[in-house]
Amino acid sequence: MDRLQLLQVQKCEEEFEKALALGQYDKARLIALRCSELLRKLASENLSLSHILLEQAKDWEKKAKNVHKRKAKGKDEYIERIKLLIKRSNVTWSDIGGLHEAKKMISQAVGISIAKAPIEPPQGILLFGPPGTGKSLLASAVASSLNATFFSVKASDLLSKYFGESSKLVSALFSLARQLSPSVVFIDEVDSLTIKRSSLDDAARRMIGTLLAEIDGFKESRGKVILLTTTNAPWDLDEAMLSRLPIRIYVPLPDTKAAEEIFKIHLRGIPYRLNLTKLAREAVKRLYSGREIANVVKIATMKMLEDMNPELSDPLRVSTLTGKNLAMRPLDLNDFKEAFKKIKSPITKTDIRKYEKWAKEFGLS
Repeated sequence: MDRLQLLQVQKCEEEFEKALALGQYDKARLIALRCSELLRKLASENLSLSHILLEQAKDWEKKAKNVHKRKAKGKDEYIERIKLLIKRSNVTWSDIGGLHEAKKMISQAVGISIAKAPIEPPQGILLFGPPGTGKSLLASAVASSLNATFFSVKASDLLSKYFGESSKLVSALFSLARQLSPSVVFIDEVDSLTIKRSSLDDAARRMIGTLLAEIDGFKESRGKVILLTTTNAPWDLDEAMLSRLPIRIYVPLPDTKAAEEIFKIHLRGIPYRLNLTKLAREAVKRLYSGREIANVVKIATMKMLEDMNPELSDPLRVSTLTGKNLAMRPLDLNDFKEAFKKIKSPITKTDIRKYEKWAKEFGLS
């Protein structure tokens, strides 16, 4: 065979693999049959290689027959992988301290989606703000309050190194969400999926195209699927994605009142003698998110438990605590002084100004 004939066979093989990867099984079957015909033709023109080429042609005919079996298996495979993303949410609105304005706006958007409102529901909701402020908790509370199927999705769940797989996973996600409706599809850190497309390769752009098309399809499934997304970097979002998330809700760091509520939530079941307002002011001063407040409470509680139970720090005696209730005393300010020293906020005042500026220009107020 000459070089041109070899390139024809190679191109045929590449087109077949690409069609399979994209789930275009009918197209893949036709390509396989075309490959077989090409090889039979080459066999008639290259008698010294005819036996080998005819065997290859038969292999392609088998591939054409097996394509539809692979189609059924492949679809089931992606659905099974998406099923692993279904989580049970037990988070209630009362488990989230502060964020009353964000809760109100989310409630309004969700209500319009599930009711018979005279306007089209929003295609999706974007929760943006510093890390650790409760964006994921808000999404969980929505799913719990609606008793909906909750799909908790991270970028890594959809991104695949294999060509075309990411697009099929996205399609499987929304297909299953419609089947198991009412559903909440929660995509955490959506910016890592939809960062501006000029910097992405073809496979990533194709995946984003599939995601955008699925969101556009929400018009036919009103109230069945609610899309909630989060980002710590809203300014990095692809413009096409941003336009499909018209409800953009700023989830800020807690103020003093919200910080006090968060302290109360994380101190449930723990005795304390504290001025929570004073603690809350210190947390706000240090630019703490709800996550940092939770970590401060954990560290302070650990200090108290170590004081009251010396066995905790002794590898030779720690086993004696099996099944025993740990001794406790009320937490005091000294416990928290040490904890405050150990927890640093990753957020700066410059960061906050950047979030507030973006919220003013693009957010919902």
